[in-house]
Amino acid sequence: MSLEITFLGTGSAYPSPARGASALVLRREGQCWLFDCGEGTQTQLMRSHLRAARITKIFITHLHGDHFFGLPGLLCTLSLQSNADPSKPPVDIYGPLGLRSFLWRSLELSHSQLLFPYTVHELVPTRDQCPAEEFRDFSGLDRGEAPGQGPPGRVVHLDPGEDSYLLLEDEQLVVRAFRLFHRVPSFGFVLEEKPRPGRLNVQKLKDLG
Repeated sequence: MSLEITFLGTGSAYPSPARGASALVLRREGQCWLFDCGEGTQTQLMRSHLRAARITKIFITHLHGDHFFGLPGLLCTLSLQSNADPSKPPVDIYGPLGLRSFLWRSLELSHSQLLFPYTVHELVPTRDQCPAEEFRDFSGLDRGEAPGQGPPGRVVHLDPGEDSYLLLEDEQLVVRAFRLFHRVPSFGFVLEEKPRPGRLNVQKLKDLG
């Protein structure tokens, strides 16, 4: 399995003309996975060798603006570069509770209609992930809205046994989220490659005794 990492932005808090806000792309077998999407990420993508249309998964570490204010704009630009295809698999977006409401509201208020589906998988934080006075319970957002509004997706709770959140798993790797302590609930993402047993040429071993 080949992995390639491209840093699109390493700045924080204050936009800089010389350094983009937080964004990193992991390229894996033709797909691009984006980690954080600060303001200006789509411009940084255009300057890079990467193709934005290859983005299939987006992971948001926390809901500070320099880590996700670029997300609605990026999705809209991806839509402008897309053709309507109902069979296209959705772009999976992972992030803290509250991200689904933010995206839905942003796209709804700006009358933005995406030509591709997307799903938002929200991680439910625990109260010890940030100072008590900074913790906000977003579990009631959009509770009064009609069913079916907003993007689909899972609500993922902490697995106490693993002390992590299982996000996805395939034949080659497992992706988990772990709690980090920050001013707001924050998550780190870990990609763990599964063991790959070697292949033995049995006949050659027999020939060599």
